[in-house]
Amino acid sequence: MLSDVKKSNHKITLLPLIALIFYQVSGGPFGVEDSVRSGAGPLLSLLGFFIFPLIWSIPEALITAELATAFPHNGGYVIWISNAFGPFWGFQEGFWKWFSGVMDNALYPVLFLDYLKHSFPIFNQTIARFPALLCITVSLTYLNYRGLHIVGFSAVLLALFSLFPFLIMALLSIPHIKPTRWLVLDFNNVDWRGFFNTMFWNLNYWDKVSTLAGEVENPSKTFPKALMGGLVLVISSYLIPLLAGTGALRSSPSEWSDGYFAEVGMLIGGFWLKLWIQAAAAMSNMGLFEAEMSSDAFQLCGMSKMGMLPAVFASRSKYETPTVSILFSATGVIFLSWMSFQQILEFLNFLYAVGMLLEFAAFIRLRLKKPNLHRPFKVPLGTFWVAMLCLPPTLLLIFVMCLASLRTFFVSGAVIMMGFILYPILVQAKSKNWIPFEAEPPSLQSNGSEGCHSAASELVDQENKDVDLMLNSSHKRVAYASLLGHRWSSRLECDFVLCWS
Repeated sequence: MLSDVKKSNHKITLLPLIALIFYQVSGGPFGVEDSVRSGAGPLLSLLGFFIFPLIWSIPEALITAELATAFPHNGGYVIWISNAFGPFWGFQEGFWKWFSGVMDNALYPVLFLDYLKHSFPIFNQTIARFPALLCITVSLTYLNYRGLHIVGFSAVLLALFSLFPFLIMALLSIPHIKPTRWLVLDFNNVDWRGFFNTMFWNLNYWDKVSTLAGEVENPSKTFPKALMGGLVLVISSYLIPLLAGTGALRSSPSEWSDGYFAEVGMLIGGFWLKLWIQAAAAMSNMGLFEAEMSSDAFQLCGMSKMGMLPAVFASRSKYETPTVSILFSATGVIFLSWMSFQQILEFLNFLYAVGMLLEFAAFIRLRLKKPNLHRPFKVPLGTFWVAMLCLPPTLLLIFVMCLASLRTFFVSGAVIMMGFILYPILVQAKSKNWIPFEAEPPSLQSNGSEGCHSAASELVDQENKDVDLMLNSSHKRVAYASLLGHRWSSRLECDFVLCWS
Protein backbone atom coordinates (compact mmCIF):
# COMPACT_ATOMS: atom_id res chain seq x y z
CA MET A 1 0.00 0.00 0.00
CA LEU A 2 2.86 2.36 0.82
CA SER A 3 4.34 1.79 -2.63
CA ASP A 4 0.97 2.65 -4.18
CA VAL A 5 0.86 5.92 -2.27
CA LYS A 6 4.43 6.71 -3.32
CA LYS A 7 3.61 6.00 -6.96
CA SER A 8 0.48 8.15 -6.73
CA ASN A 9 2.56 11.04 -5.42
CA HIS A 10 4.57 10.93 -8.65
CA LYS A 11 1.49 11.39 -10.86
CA ILE A 12 1.22 14.55 -12.96
CA THR A 13 -1.57 16.90 -11.90
CA LEU A 14 -3.38 19.60 -13.91
CA LEU A 15 -1.04 22.59 -13.58
CA PRO A 16 2.20 20.69 -14.31
CA LEU A 17 0.46 18.98 -17.26
CA ILE A 18 -0.54 22.36 -18.72
CA ALA A 19 3.07 23.51 -18.35
CA LEU A 20 4.37 20.35 -20.04
CA ILE A 21 1.92 20.81 -22.94
CA PHE A 22 3.00 24.45 -23.21
CA TYR A 23 6.64 23.42 -23.51
CA GLN A 24 5.95 20.50 -25.84
CA VAL A 25 4.13 22.83 -28.24
CA SER A 26 5.57 26.28 -27.67
CA GLY A 27 7.80 27.41 -24.81
CA GLY A 28 6.99 31.05 -25.49
CA PRO A 29 7.32 33.42 -28.45
CA PHE A 30 11.00 32.59 -29.01
CA GLY A 31 11.30 31.59 -32.65
CA VAL A 32 8.10 33.22 -33.93
CA GLU A 33 9.99 36.36 -35.01
CA ASP A 34 10.87 34.67 -38.29
CA SER A 35 7.17 34.50 -39.19
CA VAL A 36 7.20 38.32 -39.55
CA ARG A 37 10.30 38.24 -41.76
CA SER A 38 9.20 35.32 -43.95
CA GLY A 39 5.66 36.74 -44.07
CA ALA A 40 7.04 40.08 -45.35
CA GLY A 41 5.31 42.01 -42.58
CA PRO A 42 3.23 41.47 -39.45
CA LEU A 43 -0.14 40.98 -41.16
CA LEU A 44 0.44 37.41 -42.37
CA SER A 45 2.07 36.47 -39.06
CA LEU A 46 -0.83 37.78 -36.96
CA LEU A 47 -3.43 36.23 -39.27
CA GLY A 48 -1.49 32.98 -39.17
CA PHE A 49 -1.57 32.76 -35.38
CA PHE A 50 -5.31 33.47 -35.44
CA ILE A 51 -6.21 31.06 -38.27
CA PHE A 52 -3.72 28.18 -37.90
CA PRO A 53 -4.98 27.21 -34.43
CA LEU A 54 -8.51 26.90 -35.86
CA ILE A 55 -7.56 24.58 -38.73
CA TRP A 56 -4.67 22.78 -37.04
CA SER A 57 -4.18 23.15 -33.28
CA ILE A 58 -7.78 22.79 -32.13
CA PRO A 59 -8.51 19.65 -34.21
CA GLU A 60 -5.23 18.03 -33.08
CA ALA A 61 -5.92 18.91 -29.43
CA LEU A 62 -9.48 17.53 -29.60
CA ILE A 63 -8.32 14.27 -31.18
CA THR A 64 -5.57 13.95 -28.56
CA ALA A 65 -8.07 14.54 -25.74
CA GLU A 66 -10.42 11.81 -27.03
CA LEU A 67 -7.81 9.15 -27.73
CA ALA A 68 -5.55 9.86 -24.74
CA THR A 69 -8.50 9.40 -22.36
CA ALA A 70 -9.71 6.31 -24.21
CA PHE A 71 -6.23 4.76 -23.99
CA PRO A 72 -4.71 6.15 -20.76
CA HIS A 73 -1.37 4.35 -21.05
CA ASN A 74 2.20 5.38 -21.85
CA GLY A 75 2.79 5.08 -25.58
CA GLY A 76 0.05 7.44 -26.72
CA TYR A 77 -0.34 7.52 -30.49
CA VAL A 78 1.57 4.23 -30.85
CA ILE A 79 -1.33 2.53 -29.04
CA TRP A 80 -3.93 4.37 -31.14
CA ILE A 81 -2.35 3.35 -34.44
CA SER A 82 -1.80 -0.23 -33.26
CA ASN A 83 -5.47 -0.58 -32.32
CA ALA A 84 -6.59 0.91 -35.62
CA PHE A 85 -4.16 -0.65 -38.13
CA GLY A 86 -2.11 -3.26 -36.28
CA PRO A 87 1.36 -3.47 -34.74
CA PHE A 88 3.38 -2.87 -37.91
CA TRP A 89 1.98 0.61 -38.44
CA GLY A 90 1.98 1.26 -34.70
CA PHE A 91 5.72 0.62 -34.65
CA GLN A 92 6.28 2.85 -37.69
CA GLU A 93 4.34 5.67 -36.07
CA GLY A 94 6.40 5.32 -32.91
CA PHE A 95 9.68 5.26 -34.83
CA TRP A 96 8.83 8.32 -36.94
CA LYS A 97 7.57 10.34 -33.99
CA TRP A 98 10.50 9.37 -31.76
CA PHE A 99 13.02 10.29 -34.47
CA SER A 100 11.21 13.57 -35.10
CA GLY A 101 11.14 14.30 -31.37
CA VAL A 102 14.85 13.62 -30.88
CA MET A 103 15.67 15.87 -33.84
CA ASP A 104 13.49 18.57 -32.30
CA ASN A 105 15.22 18.17 -28.93
CA ALA A 106 18.65 18.53 -30.52
CA LEU A 107 17.75 22.17 -31.24
CA TYR A 108 17.43 23.33 -27.65
CA PRO A 109 20.97 22.93 -26.24
CA VAL A 110 22.19 24.69 -29.39
CA LEU A 111 19.71 27.54 -28.98
CA PHE A 112 20.59 27.74 -25.27
CA LEU A 113 24.23 28.39 -26.19
CA ASP A 114 23.23 30.82 -28.94
CA TYR A 115 21.74 33.12 -26.30
CA LEU A 116 24.73 32.73 -23.96
CA LYS A 117 27.32 33.48 -26.66
CA HIS A 118 26.22 37.14 -26.79
CA SER A 119 27.61 37.52 -23.28
CA PHE A 120 30.25 34.78 -23.53
CA PRO A 121 31.81 34.84 -27.05
CA ILE A 122 33.95 31.81 -26.20
CA PHE A 123 30.94 29.61 -27.03
CA ASN A 124 31.43 30.54 -30.70
CA GLN A 125 34.58 28.40 -30.66
CA THR A 126 34.28 24.64 -31.25
CA ILE A 127 36.75 23.83 -28.47
CA ALA A 128 34.34 25.32 -25.91
CA ARG A 129 31.05 24.78 -27.71
CA PHE A 130 31.04 20.98 -27.90
CA PRO A 131 31.90 20.37 -24.20
CA ALA A 132 29.26 22.95 -23.28
CA LEU A 133 26.63 21.19 -25.44
CA LEU A 134 27.53 17.88 -23.83
CA CYS A 135 27.39 19.37 -20.33
CA ILE A 136 23.99 21.00 -20.95
CA THR A 137 22.53 17.79 -22.41
CA VAL A 138 23.82 15.65 -19.52
CA SER A 139 22.58 18.10 -16.87
CA LEU A 140 19.10 18.40 -18.35
CA THR A 141 18.93 14.63 -18.88
CA TYR A 142 19.70 14.10 -15.19
CA LEU A 143 16.84 16.43 -14.22
CA ASN A 144 14.56 14.32 -16.41
CA TYR A 145 15.83 11.17 -14.72
CA ARG A 146 14.83 12.55 -11.31
CA GLY A 147 11.12 12.26 -12.12
CA LEU A 148 8.16 13.74 -13.97
CA HIS A 149 6.81 15.48 -10.86
CA ILE A 150 10.06 17.48 -10.72
CA VAL A 151 9.99 18.10 -14.48
CA GLY A 152 6.33 19.20 -14.31
CA PHE A 153 6.74 21.71 -11.49
CA SER A 154 10.03 22.93 -13.00
CA ALA A 155 8.09 23.59 -16.21
CA VAL A 156 5.53 25.64 -14.24
CA LEU A 157 8.25 27.86 -12.75
CA LEU A 158 10.07 28.17 -16.08
CA ALA A 159 6.83 29.13 -17.86
CA LEU A 160 6.12 31.89 -15.33
CA PHE A 161 9.68 33.21 -15.61
CA SER A 162 9.62 33.03 -19.43
CA LEU A 163 6.24 34.70 -20.00
CA PHE A 164 6.23 37.44 -17.37
CA PRO A 165 8.67 39.78 -19.21
CA PHE A 166 6.43 39.68 -22.30
CA LEU A 167 3.42 40.64 -20.20
CA ILE A 168 5.38 43.63 -18.89
CA MET A 169 6.51 44.48 -22.43
CA ALA A 170 2.91 44.37 -23.66
CA LEU A 171 1.74 46.73 -20.90
CA LEU A 172 4.59 49.18 -21.57
CA SER A 173 3.86 49.13 -25.32
CA ILE A 174 0.20 50.17 -25.07
CA PRO A 175 0.79 53.97 -25.30
CA HIS A 176 2.95 53.50 -28.41
CA ILE A 177 0.78 51.08 -30.41
CA LYS A 178 -0.45 52.17 -33.85
CA PRO A 179 -2.84 49.54 -35.31
CA THR A 180 -1.99 50.52 -38.90
CA ARG A 181 1.46 48.94 -38.40
CA TRP A 182 -0.21 45.53 -38.04
CA LEU A 183 -1.48 45.77 -41.65
CA VAL A 184 1.93 45.90 -43.35
CA LEU A 185 2.37 43.21 -46.04
CA ASP A 186 4.71 43.02 -49.04
CA PHE A 187 3.03 40.13 -50.85
CA ASN A 188 5.71 39.83 -53.54
CA ASN A 189 8.45 39.11 -50.98
CA VAL A 190 6.67 36.44 -48.93
CA ASP A 191 8.81 33.34 -48.32
CA TRP A 192 6.00 30.79 -48.29
CA ARG A 193 8.18 27.77 -47.43
CA GLY A 194 9.76 29.55 -44.47
CA PHE A 195 6.43 31.01 -43.34
CA PHE A 196 4.50 27.73 -43.34
CA ASN A 197 7.35 25.77 -41.75
CA THR A 198 7.66 28.37 -38.99
CA MET A 199 3.90 28.43 -38.33
CA PHE A 200 3.65 24.64 -38.40
CA TRP A 201 6.60 24.11 -36.05
CA ASN A 202 5.30 26.66 -33.54
CA LEU A 203 1.81 25.13 -33.41
CA ASN A 204 2.35 21.36 -33.58
CA TYR A 205 3.14 18.54 -31.11
CA TRP A 206 -0.21 18.66 -29.28
CA ASP A 207 -0.27 14.86 -29.36
CA LYS A 208 3.12 14.51 -27.65
CA VAL A 209 1.63 14.66 -24.17
CA SER A 210 -0.34 11.46 -24.89
CA THR A 211 2.86 9.43 -24.46
CA LEU A 212 2.70 10.33 -20.73
CA ALA A 213 -0.95 9.34 -20.29
CA GLY A 214 -0.08 6.55 -17.87
CA GLU A 215 1.66 9.07 -15.59
CA VAL A 216 -1.28 11.50 -15.35
CA GLU A 217 -3.56 11.64 -12.34
CA ASN A 218 -7.21 11.08 -13.31
CA PRO A 219 -6.49 11.39 -17.07
CA SER A 220 -10.13 11.36 -18.22
CA LYS A 221 -10.72 14.71 -16.49
CA THR A 222 -7.21 16.14 -16.44
CA PHE A 223 -6.36 15.76 -20.15
CA PRO A 224 -9.23 17.79 -21.69
CA LYS A 225 -8.77 20.61 -19.16
CA ALA A 226 -4.99 20.65 -19.62
CA LEU A 227 -5.22 20.69 -23.43
CA MET A 228 -7.71 23.56 -23.34
CA GLY A 229 -5.55 25.49 -20.88
CA GLY A 230 -2.45 24.79 -22.95
CA LEU A 231 -4.20 25.96 -26.14
CA VAL A 232 -5.15 29.32 -24.61
CA LEU A 233 -1.67 29.76 -23.10
CA VAL A 234 0.19 28.93 -26.33
CA ILE A 235 -1.87 31.21 -28.60
CA SER A 236 -1.70 34.07 -26.08
CA SER A 237 2.06 33.68 -25.70
CA TYR A 238 2.44 34.24 -29.45
CA LEU A 239 -0.14 36.91 -30.22
CA ILE A 240 0.38 39.27 -27.26
CA PRO A 241 4.15 39.82 -27.84
CA LEU A 242 3.66 40.04 -31.62
CA LEU A 243 0.85 42.59 -31.30
CA ALA A 244 2.96 44.62 -28.85
CA GLY A 245 6.22 44.50 -30.80
CA THR A 246 4.88 45.06 -34.30
CA GLY A 247 2.34 47.67 -33.17
CA ALA A 248 4.65 49.77 -30.99
CA LEU A 249 7.76 49.87 -33.19
CA ARG A 250 8.40 51.08 -36.72
CA SER A 251 10.65 48.22 -37.80
CA SER A 252 11.41 46.53 -41.10
CA PRO A 253 10.25 42.91 -41.57
CA SER A 254 13.86 41.98 -42.37
CA GLU A 255 14.84 42.86 -38.78
CA TRP A 256 12.52 40.20 -37.36
CA SER A 257 14.77 37.17 -37.05
CA ASP A 258 15.40 34.75 -34.18
CA GLY A 259 16.25 36.67 -31.01
CA TYR A 260 14.74 39.98 -32.14
CA PHE A 261 12.32 40.09 -29.21
CA ALA A 262 15.28 40.93 -26.98
CA GLU A 263 15.83 44.08 -29.06
CA VAL A 264 12.10 44.84 -28.95
CA GLY A 265 12.25 44.57 -25.16
CA MET A 266 15.16 47.03 -25.00
CA LEU A 267 13.41 49.57 -27.27
CA ILE A 268 10.17 49.37 -25.31
CA GLY A 269 11.33 48.83 -21.73
CA GLY A 270 15.07 49.33 -21.56
CA PHE A 271 18.21 47.26 -21.13
CA TRP A 272 16.88 45.44 -18.04
CA LEU A 273 13.95 44.06 -20.04
CA LYS A 274 16.30 42.92 -22.81
CA LEU A 275 18.39 40.97 -20.29
CA TRP A 276 15.26 39.42 -18.79
CA ILE A 277 14.00 38.30 -22.20
CA GLN A 278 17.41 36.81 -23.05
CA ALA A 279 17.44 34.92 -19.74
CA ALA A 280 13.83 33.83 -20.31
CA ALA A 281 14.77 32.53 -23.77
CA ALA A 282 17.61 30.47 -22.32
CA MET A 283 15.36 29.08 -19.57
CA SER A 284 12.61 28.37 -22.09
CA ASN A 285 14.98 26.13 -24.05
CA MET A 286 15.53 24.16 -20.84
CA GLY A 287 11.79 23.69 -20.45
CA LEU A 288 11.40 22.65 -24.09
CA PHE A 289 14.18 20.10 -23.71
CA GLU A 290 12.67 18.60 -20.53
CA ALA A 291 9.16 18.30 -21.97
CA GLU A 292 10.38 16.73 -25.22
CA MET A 293 12.76 14.35 -23.46
CA SER A 294 9.97 13.16 -21.14
CA SER A 295 7.56 12.40 -23.97
CA ASP A 296 10.23 10.69 -26.11
CA ALA A 297 11.43 8.50 -23.23
CA PHE A 298 7.96 7.48 -22.04
CA GLN A 299 6.99 6.71 -25.64
CA LEU A 300 9.84 4.17 -25.82
CA CYS A 301 8.79 2.86 -22.41
CA GLY A 302 5.22 2.39 -23.64
CA MET A 303 6.38 0.63 -26.80
CA SER A 304 8.46 -1.71 -24.66
CA LYS A 305 5.44 -2.49 -22.47
CA MET A 306 3.55 -3.35 -25.65
CA GLY A 307 6.30 -5.78 -26.62
CA MET A 308 7.49 -3.70 -29.56
CA LEU A 309 10.90 -2.93 -28.07
CA PRO A 310 13.18 -4.96 -25.78
CA ALA A 311 12.14 -5.09 -22.12
CA VAL A 312 15.12 -3.00 -21.04
CA PHE A 313 13.41 0.13 -22.41
CA ALA A 314 10.65 -0.29 -19.82
CA SER A 315 13.03 -0.56 -16.85
CA ARG A 316 12.44 2.17 -14.29
CA SER A 317 14.65 3.98 -11.82
CA LYS A 318 13.80 4.55 -8.16
CA TYR A 319 12.20 7.80 -9.36
CA GLU A 320 9.79 5.84 -11.62
CA THR A 321 11.50 7.16 -14.76
CA PRO A 322 12.50 4.91 -17.72
CA THR A 323 16.28 5.10 -17.37
CA VAL A 324 17.37 3.32 -20.56
CA SER A 325 14.76 5.13 -22.67
CA ILE A 326 16.01 8.48 -21.35
CA LEU A 327 19.64 7.58 -22.06
CA PHE A 328 18.77 6.32 -25.55
CA SER A 329 16.94 9.55 -26.39
CA ALA A 330 19.75 11.68 -24.93
CA THR A 331 22.30 9.84 -27.07
CA GLY A 332 20.27 10.66 -30.17
CA VAL A 333 20.19 14.33 -29.16
CA ILE A 334 24.00 14.45 -28.81
CA PHE A 335 24.59 12.87 -32.22
CA LEU A 336 22.11 15.16 -34.00
CA SER A 337 23.16 18.46 -32.41
CA TRP A 338 25.73 19.14 -35.18
CA MET A 339 22.98 19.83 -37.76
CA SER A 340 21.83 23.36 -38.61
CA PHE A 341 18.57 24.80 -37.27
CA GLN A 342 16.82 24.99 -40.66
CA GLN A 343 17.88 21.45 -41.62
CA ILE A 344 16.51 19.99 -38.41
CA LEU A 345 13.32 22.05 -38.66
CA GLU A 346 12.45 20.86 -42.16
CA PHE A 347 13.35 17.21 -41.47
CA LEU A 348 11.35 16.96 -38.25
CA ASN A 349 8.34 18.77 -39.78
CA PHE A 350 8.22 16.27 -42.65
CA LEU A 351 8.44 13.19 -40.40
CA TYR A 352 5.92 14.68 -38.00
CA ALA A 353 3.51 15.37 -40.86
CA VAL A 354 3.72 11.75 -42.07
CA GLY A 355 2.93 10.53 -38.56
CA MET A 356 0.00 12.93 -38.16
CA LEU A 357 -1.61 11.72 -41.40
CA LEU A 358 -1.60 8.23 -39.90
CA GLU A 359 -3.06 9.55 -36.63
CA PHE A 360 -5.99 11.25 -38.35
CA ALA A 361 -6.70 8.06 -40.28
CA ALA A 362 -6.56 6.03 -37.04
CA PHE A 363 -8.93 8.44 -35.29
CA ILE A 364 -11.58 8.00 -37.99
CA ARG A 365 -11.02 4.24 -38.24
CA LEU A 366 -11.45 3.78 -34.48
CA ARG A 367 -14.74 5.69 -34.65
CA LEU A 368 -15.90 3.20 -37.31
CA LYS A 369 -14.23 0.05 -35.98
CA LYS A 370 -14.87 0.52 -32.25
CA PRO A 371 -17.96 2.71 -31.83
CA ASN A 372 -18.55 1.29 -28.33
CA LEU A 373 -15.02 1.97 -27.08
CA HIS A 374 -15.22 3.74 -23.73
CA ARG A 375 -14.34 7.37 -24.40
CA PRO A 376 -14.37 9.48 -21.20
CA PHE A 377 -14.00 12.53 -23.44
CA LYS A 378 -15.50 12.40 -26.92
CA VAL A 379 -15.44 15.03 -29.65
CA PRO A 380 -19.19 15.87 -29.89
CA LEU A 381 -19.47 15.12 -33.60
CA GLY A 382 -20.59 12.12 -35.63
CA THR A 383 -18.23 10.08 -37.78
CA PHE A 384 -18.85 12.11 -40.94
CA TRP A 385 -18.25 15.41 -39.18
CA VAL A 386 -15.07 14.27 -37.42
CA ALA A 387 -13.82 13.28 -40.88
CA MET A 388 -14.61 16.84 -42.00
CA LEU A 389 -12.80 18.10 -38.87
CA CYS A 390 -9.69 16.22 -40.00
CA LEU A 391 -9.86 17.46 -43.61
CA PRO A 392 -8.37 20.99 -43.23
CA PRO A 393 -5.37 19.86 -41.12
CA THR A 394 -4.81 16.95 -43.52
CA LEU A 395 -4.64 19.32 -46.48
CA LEU A 396 -2.27 21.54 -44.49
CA LEU A 397 0.01 18.57 -43.77
CA ILE A 398 0.15 17.62 -47.44
CA PHE A 399 0.88 21.23 -48.38
CA VAL A 400 3.75 21.51 -45.86
CA MET A 401 5.22 18.22 -47.14
CA CYS A 402 5.03 19.44 -50.74
CA LEU A 403 7.05 22.52 -49.78
CA ALA A 404 9.95 20.36 -48.54
CA SER A 405 13.27 20.34 -50.37
CA LEU A 406 14.56 17.34 -52.31
CA ARG A 407 17.13 16.70 -49.57
CA THR A 408 14.35 16.47 -47.00
CA PHE A 409 12.51 13.91 -49.14
CA PHE A 410 15.66 11.77 -49.32
CA VAL A 411 16.53 12.01 -45.60
CA SER A 412 12.94 11.40 -44.46
CA GLY A 413 12.61 8.54 -46.93
CA ALA A 414 15.74 6.96 -45.47
CA VAL A 415 14.30 7.22 -41.94
CA ILE A 416 11.02 5.66 -43.08
CA MET A 417 12.86 2.79 -44.78
CA MET A 418 14.90 2.29 -41.61
CA GLY A 419 11.66 1.72 -39.69
CA PHE A 420 10.44 -0.80 -42.27
CA ILE A 421 13.70 -2.74 -41.92
CA LEU A 422 13.93 -2.52 -38.12
CA TYR A 423 10.46 -3.95 -37.48
CA PRO A 424 11.02 -7.50 -38.88
CA ILE A 425 14.42 -7.61 -37.17
CA LEU A 426 12.78 -6.96 -33.80
CA VAL A 427 10.03 -9.49 -34.56
CA GLN A 428 12.71 -12.09 -35.28
CA ALA A 429 14.65 -11.15 -32.14
CA LYS A 430 11.51 -11.62 -30.08
CA SER A 431 10.46 -14.92 -31.64
CA LYS A 432 13.99 -16.37 -31.31
CA ASN A 433 14.46 -15.01 -27.77
CA TRP A 434 17.65 -13.20 -28.76
CA ILE A 435 16.70 -10.33 -26.42
CA PRO A 436 14.21 -10.28 -23.52
CA PHE A 437 10.85 -8.70 -24.39
CA GLU A 438 7.79 -8.08 -22.25
CA ALA A 439 5.97 -11.42 -22.10
CA GLU A 440 2.50 -10.07 -21.42
CA PRO A 441 1.78 -6.55 -22.65
CA PRO A 442 -0.78 -4.60 -20.62
CA SER A 443 -4.27 -3.87 -21.85
CA LEU A 444 -4.16 -1.16 -24.47
CA GLN A 445 -7.82 -0.31 -24.29
CA SER A 446 -9.69 1.70 -21.71
CA ASN A 447 -12.30 -0.16 -19.69
CA GLY A 448 -13.86 2.80 -17.99
CA SER A 449 -11.81 2.60 -14.82
CA GLU A 450 -8.84 4.90 -14.29
CA GLY A 451 -5.60 3.03 -14.06
CA CYS A 452 -7.18 -0.36 -14.67
CA HIS A 453 -4.81 -2.73 -16.45
CA SER A 454 -5.80 -6.06 -17.91
CA ALA A 455 -4.52 -9.01 -15.91
CA ALA A 456 -4.73 -11.49 -18.70
CA SER A 457 -3.33 -11.46 -22.20
CA GLU A 458 -2.88 -13.86 -25.04
CA LEU A 459 -0.41 -13.75 -27.92
CA VAL A 460 -1.31 -15.01 -31.38
CA ASP A 461 0.87 -15.40 -34.46
CA GLN A 462 -1.12 -13.19 -36.80
CA GLU A 463 -0.12 -9.61 -37.47
CA ASN A 464 -2.68 -6.81 -37.65
CA LYS A 465 -5.41 -8.90 -35.98
CA ASP A 466 -7.46 -7.52 -33.09
CA VAL A 467 -8.86 -9.94 -30.53
CA ASP A 468 -11.59 -8.76 -28.15
CA LEU A 469 -11.68 -10.95 -25.05
CA MET A 470 -14.42 -10.70 -22.45
CA LEU A 471 -12.85 -12.15 -19.30
CA ASN A 472 -14.88 -13.41 -16.38
CA SER A 473 -13.53 -13.33 -12.83
CA SER A 474 -10.91 -15.88 -11.98
CA HIS A 475 -8.61 -16.54 -9.07
CA LYS A 476 -5.61 -15.57 -11.17
CA ARG A 477 -7.12 -12.23 -12.09
CA VAL A 478 -8.23 -11.44 -8.56
CA ALA A 479 -4.76 -12.24 -7.24
CA TYR A 480 -3.18 -9.99 -9.84
CA ALA A 481 -5.67 -7.21 -9.09
CA SER A 482 -4.76 -7.44 -5.41
CA LEU A 483 -1.11 -7.16 -6.32
CA LEU A 484 -1.83 -3.91 -8.15
CA GLY A 485 -3.77 -2.59 -5.17
CA HIS A 486 -7.06 -2.16 -7.06
CA ARG A 487 -10.53 -3.12 -5.81
CA TRP A 488 -12.32 -5.24 -8.32
CA SER A 489 -15.93 -6.32 -8.40
CA SER A 490 -16.90 -9.98 -8.50
CA ARG A 491 -17.44 -9.73 -12.23
CA LEU A 492 -14.99 -7.69 -14.29
CA GLU A 493 -15.07 -7.20 -18.02
CA CYS A 494 -11.89 -5.97 -19.64
CA ASP A 495 -11.27 -5.49 -23.35
CA PHE A 496 -7.87 -6.62 -24.50
CA VAL A 497 -6.67 -5.57 -27.91
CA LEU A 498 -3.63 -7.46 -29.15
CA CYS A 499 -1.09 -5.22 -30.83
CA TRP A 500 1.99 -7.42 -31.18
CA SER A 501 2.48 -10.85 -32.65
